Amino acid sequence: MNHKINKARQRDTAADRLTGSTAAREHRHQQTGSSQSRMARLFDHFASAVARATGSPLAFGCAVLIILLWALAGPWTGFSEVWQLVVNTGTTIITFLMVFLIQQNQNKDSRALHVKLDELLMALKGASDQLVDIEDMEEDEINEIAERYRRLAMAARKLKDSK
Repeated sequence: MNHKINKARQRDTAADRLTGSTAAREHRHQQTGSSQSRMARLFDHFASAVARATGSPLAFGCAVLIILLWALAGPWTGFSEVWQLVVNTGTTIITFLMVFLIQQNQNKDSRALHVKLDELLMALKGASDQLVDIEDMEEDEINEIAERYRRLAMAARKLKDSK
């Protein structure tokens, strides 16, 4: 057990050397705590809360209810152009805004996933450190690496099938 703890501490220490210690990162964060980063944090919290709320069954039920009420109002309004415009405008605005909120959450989740994968790559003996930060490479470089791994997988399958 102590061996695992020591290994984890060594890995954390190595990561701190690469990225700066936690205390140093917190100090830099406090120094650069500009309105821009505060605004980014607020937007991140808002986007996460909206994504959680709109992804719930309750939100879906509310949306269905609103559409049903709108549809029921059709005969009462004589299916007027204003009646049509209300739902078209409302859904267009909501969709437009949701694209940005969803993209923010997708970017954050993607960054977090890449950091986790990078940690696993760095921790595994024999893993290619070339794959760390691969998401920052150019498309053609990624395609070359993907092709190399595709060929390795095919060779491994052939080797397995020949046994």
